[in-house]
Amino acid sequence: MKLVYSPASPFVRKVEVVLRETGQIDDVDLLPVKTTPVSTPVELQSANPLGKIPALIRGDGPAIYDSRVICQFLNDRAGGGLYPDASRWEVMTLEATADGILDAAVLMVYESRVRPPHMVYEDWVEAQWEKAARGVKAVNDRWMSHLTGPLNIGQIAIGCALGYLDFRHAGRNWRKGNDALDDWFAVFNARDSMKATQPSD
Repeated sequence: MKLVYSPASPFVRKVEVVLRETGQIDDVDLLPVKTTPVSTPVELQSANPLGKIPALIRGDGPAIYDSRVICQFLNDRAGGGLYPDASRWEVMTLEATADGILDAAVLMVYESRVRPPHMVYEDWVEAQWEKAARGVKAVNDRWMSHLTGPLNIGQIAIGCALGYLDFRHAGRNWRKGNDALDDWFAVFNARDSMKATQPSD
């Protein structure tokens, strides 16, 4: 299998953490690409016509995407137990919350990186941050009990989301007012799979 990826992508990082936690990292070759919302390399287009990463190229079927689909495929392939029956919907909602935080945080980056300076819409950037901040606050206030216990996809997704906020938006200080989540992340971020997948440009 081949994973079309970028080392800066938090969605790719989620897949890489799953690969490491389920013992499948050696089963996948990494295929690096550089992509933006206005530029999609051919090798990515062939794997995902939407031009988004990650995409997983399989030897026995068509490429699959996006990160949520890939993570479920890898979990099923390894019997990873990351989607426990007793809390499946809660865990998947946590993953969706993390992905929503990331969607907003990535759009903030693109607004200043892709648009010409005179076209950057600061109110829109702030509105995206408010979405991300509300998601973080909701996890801190309502979802901490689901971040305990055996490893699950919700924990991985939230860990990768918080790591991305540190990577791209450290000055926003997501930790303020979210002490429980800050404490949890300090422990989770020390996992070998998280240390091995630190984002980079």
